[in-house]
Amino acid sequence: EARDSNWGNAGPQLTGKEIGGNETDLTEAKVWGEGEIAQPYTTFNSCQFPKPIMASIFNLGFQAPTPIQAYCWPVSAQGRDLIGIAKTGSGKTLAFLLPPFTTFLGTRPKRGPSMLVMAPTRELACQIQTEAERFGRRLGIQSVCVYGGAPRGPQLREMRQGRHLIVGTPGRLNDYLTGGQLLLDNCTHLVLDEADRMLDMGFEPQIRTIVQAIPSQRQTMMFSATWPREVRHLAADYLSSPVYVQIGSHEATANKDIKQEVVIVRGQHEKQQKLREIMSQTGPQDRSIIFVNTKKMCDQLARDLMYDRINCVSIHGDREQWERDQALNAFKIGRATVMAATDVAARGLDIKGVKLVVNFDVASCPEDHIHRIGRTGRAGVPGLAITFLDASEGKQAREVMASMQKVGQPIPPELAELAGTAGGGRGYSRWGGKGKGKGGGKGG
Repeated sequence: EARDSNWGNAGPQLTGKEIGGNETDLTEAKVWGEGEIAQPYTTFNSCQFPKPIMASIFNLGFQAPTPIQAYCWPVSAQGRDLIGIAKTGSGKTLAFLLPPFTTFLGTRPKRGPSMLVMAPTRELACQIQTEAERFGRRLGIQSVCVYGGAPRGPQLREMRQGRHLIVGTPGRLNDYLTGGQLLLDNCTHLVLDEADRMLDMGFEPQIRTIVQAIPSQRQTMMFSATWPREVRHLAADYLSSPVYVQIGSHEATANKDIKQEVVIVRGQHEKQQKLREIMSQTGPQDRSIIFVNTKKMCDQLARDLMYDRINCVSIHGDREQWERDQALNAFKIGRATVMAATDVAARGLDIKGVKLVVNFDVASCPEDHIHRIGRTGRAGVPGLAITFLDASEGKQAREVMASMQKVGQPIPPELAELAGTAGGGRGYSRWGGKGKGKGGGKGG
């Protein structure tokens, strides 16, 4: 059901000539999905937005829609769900704000918001709110931004007064929802912005609680810079026959603040020796995470390090939730300076001050490698990631080398030599996968 009652019917339009007649370059765009997909708006004149919106676009000097806007606007006008895979700075904020705004024209805020936008950080939420106010003010569309670390009083006061749009972080939104202060019965438009970052920061439980409180008869848009398993699963659960719009590559890349090193080892015994050497050189208060591929090795490493008088905890899938919480808390407050972990247990961890990540066992796929080393080098603080590889892991060496090359890290000769033994294949099959149809599949 298309929600386009005001689309192109709100007064005279500004012409393409008046706002810059340039056409959008769509060469980097890939679009797929079920059924008929609306044609992109390659000029502002083809958008037929209400005059106040067109005037704001003109005043800001925009020449043509960005690729993500060119596809999102007509798809949104159809009322379809959408997944946008695009990097920051692609113009996605206006891609998801402007179409719903046309449906809110001339309406008063209802009991609870008509549109909800979730963003991972206060900074991004505030940026979205700034754009919402800039374009919504002329249209009489009211919005409020809610996030943690700020007084609740002013936020709740604005919410009680009624707002068409609420922008917020999952934590604070969830607090208001479970406290009965946020009502979502009338929400018809949902946006998950930077979904990969929200999941990376551990917000999945809050996101699911919030989405489940919104009526299923809604339009949902999800935006993500990358397309990992967790984002695919979330999309499969909450979007219906979405249109996929990908701008450029969806491959994850390593954080440039992380220095990557590789240690070539011969067998398990040398691995353990090298790990002891590395751990002996870390500062007494430096936090380190060691990644392994099996629960057995996770527990063994923790025992070995404790034997060496290094306070180490371990988390893996067989641990009870209270045991994981206890281990994480010990690591966060510094009672333990080292944590051994498997990939599943470490998903969504956002722990400040991790100086070192060691891949004792190399990750099973490139996306997990990027996720692992991303536990360090956060918030602009440099970090170090060391990956162990042995002579049988030429294919994995190739992908580790590729992740280093993409961010301009020097490649040690021994890594290049090992990677050269990988043969003609590409090592891992893909970074995440594009996935067609609903949600892109249920990867491991």
